[in-house]
Amino acid sequence: MTLRQALLAGTTAAALAGVAAPAAAEKWDMPLAYPATNFHSENAAQFAKCVTDATGGALEIVTHPNGALFAGNDIKRAVQTGQAPIGERLLSAHANEDPLFGVDSVPFLATSFEEAEKLWDAAQPKIEELLAGQNLTYLYSVPWPPQGLYAKKPINSAADLKGVKFRAYNAATARIAELAGMQPVQIEAAELSQALATGVVDSFISSGATGFDSKVWEQLNHFYEVNAWLPRNTVFANADAFEALPEDQRQAVQTCATEASDRGLQMSKDYTGTTLKGLADNGMKVEPPSEQLVKDLQAFGETMTSEWLSQTGENGKAIVDAYRAN
Repeated sequence: MTLRQALLAGTTAAALAGVAAPAAAEKWDMPLAYPATNFHSENAAQFAKCVTDATGGALEIVTHPNGALFAGNDIKRAVQTGQAPIGERLLSAHANEDPLFGVDSVPFLATSFEEAEKLWDAAQPKIEELLAGQNLTYLYSVPWPPQGLYAKKPINSAADLKGVKFRAYNAATARIAELAGMQPVQIEAAELSQALATGVVDSFISSGATGFDSKVWEQLNHFYEVNAWLPRNTVFANADAFEALPEDQRQAVQTCATEASDRGLQMSKDYTGTTLKGLADNGMKVEPPSEQLVKDLQAFGETMTSEWLSQTGENGKAIVDAYRAN
């Protein structure tokens, strides 16, 4: 190599050393507990695409529905500990950690979409604070349709529920089972179809969406529109992973999260009518509850509201007072 070539090579190497390498694209796997066809999962997939597009692929979010990556009850812990950078979870399933997580599942406290949004507006600041204390960054939350009662036999009063094997998925449903003398069985959504088919459970409270997704008409005959509550799925990120993102990517995630919140609410409203019609079209008897069943369930609700307020103290009282003032 000539002296001139050596000098040119050195200059070129120095120039290249001064140019920063482009940042590598980052991939976030997002575990979901529900089937890909469920509207929550569809909404999460749109959120993921929004983030991927908004960041030009610098941050790619890939959803993993139906408990494929982590089972529903493992998702929150997986995101807290950094095993997954982002995930979606029914927070009321973690009311045993802090009863405030069960605010959306207090029976008959909020029984419509409008009431559910008001209740969440009152509760969200405290929920965000709780999540932050667990290394989680709140992104968005979407309600399920109003919860109804599924059963294999006609249910005209709480007395008809005594001894029934009842799917429990959070503290509220377990407590209802206890108050009604039912046998609670902890079952995640992804396991529901098998549990019904094998007789592990023969009744549960959930939305029309869950029943439609699980084709419960293959085992059950009745759905009562008791509108007990509207539980919520919440999406959160590992706080360390979120804070490590560049500012523009964090902003993209937040913007897409706001869009997902609004879109998901409308999807839930639309899906309510679709799924109830689907249950009826497939042979289930979809009807309002009897006056006695309403009376019995509302009594359970009053008991459980009082219990929840005693468990949550001033924080719970402040949320309920703010909700009822709007």
